[in-house]
Amino acid sequence: MFITDCIGYELEKEKSNTSEDFFNRSEVTFIDQSEEKTLHVLYVRYFDEFFQEFTPYQQNPILTKGDIQVTFKDIVALVCLIKNPGLRNRKRLYINSKQEFASYFQDIEFDKIPEIVFSVKQNNKFALHSPLDYIKQTR
Repeated sequence: MFITDCIGYELEKEKSNTSEDFFNRSEVTFIDQSEEKTLHVLYVRYFDEFFQEFTPYQQNPILTKGDIQVTFKDIVALVCLIKNPGLRNRKRLYINSKQEFASYFQDIEFDKIPEIVFSVKQNNKFALHSPLDYIKQTR
């Protein structure tokens, strides 16, 4: 599988009676068996206030290299895809539980995430051979 993009953003109200401004969307675009797919992860924006509890990151942007800045919401869909490769067959994932949200980040090899993200941001691709390479293995 080739990761070709990962991005996140805050939703804004389109109509005054909607609640979009309470949510963030994170997207990861990838090529799986010659087919381009995008996983859209919609989650409660409030969870961004707690990412320090389940990641080693302390502030946004979480990663910086030259003029490239990566925010927490940029990696959410990527992490979900790594943690659950079965999501590559889905288009959308909605997370409204803090416990479920945090579970996707459990056992992730965070020191390897910059390799993926910066390769995608600079080269528009990263070959993800095995998601297991990015999850801590118990011995």
